Amino acid sequence: MTHRQDLLHAFDALLEPERFKDYGPNGLQVEGRDAVQRVVSGVTASRALIEAAVARRADAVFVHHGLFWRGQDGRVTGWMKQRLALLLAHDINLYAYHLPLDAHPELGNNAQLGRHLGLRATARFGEQDLGFLGERADGAGFADSEALAAHVRGALGREVTCVAGHAGPIRRIAWCTGGAQSYFESAIAAGAQAFLTGEISEPQAHYARECGVTFLACGHHATERYGAPAVAAHVARELGLEHEFVDVDNPA
Repeated sequence: MTHRQDLLHAFDALLEPERFKDYGPNGLQVEGRDAVQRVVSGVTASRALIEAAVARRADAVFVHHGLFWRGQDGRVTGWMKQRLALLLAHDINLYAYHLPLDAHPELGNNAQLGRHLGLRATARFGEQDLGFLGERADGAGFADSEALAAHVRGALGREVTCVAGHAGPIRRIAWCTGGAQSYFESAIAAGAQAFLTGEISEPQAHYARECGVTFLACGHHATERYGAPAVAAHVARELGLEHEFVDVDNPA
């Protein structure tokens, strides 16, 4: 068992949120009980995840997507009221880390996605060095864009959107989880032959075809479901806490 502030300090020491310019507050977003023994991790602080934490008698929830974002409506109504009411009624602490969780070189979303896909990072790129650039860990390449897409489909267990830009074998692969489609141009400049992220917007298909770099949109949730449990499990082991990851299904 540990104090909620000691748990906060452990997360902060690992993820170094002060290094990042982010879209919302990182750290303890909702204060709950003082003593923490059981932690539930998940991707997003949705009502379903909070309800799962309540059912598991969790003292704290650790997520990538918290409740508060820059520029949002500050009124506590509707879904926000429902989520906050559950947390407060059951005295559960909510910890959320956005970009710091993406960026951690070993336990973060990008590092863990790369490990899940069998990719080895050799460089970083893009704003705040969030993007990873590398190759297959086994040294082999992919025969073509469709071979890479098939590999990702199998690893993530879901369909992906593939816009083939590179015509030949693919060795240099860049990736950045979630809604990082704006990093595509930086990936192209870094020398990638393919770029993987969670989402695609209208311009990326044109960039892929015109620049000869393949673009894969693999799902926002699907690419970001590995960092939170890795970090929470690591900190829980350090502090002697119980931890469980709850993966709330999300087709996005």
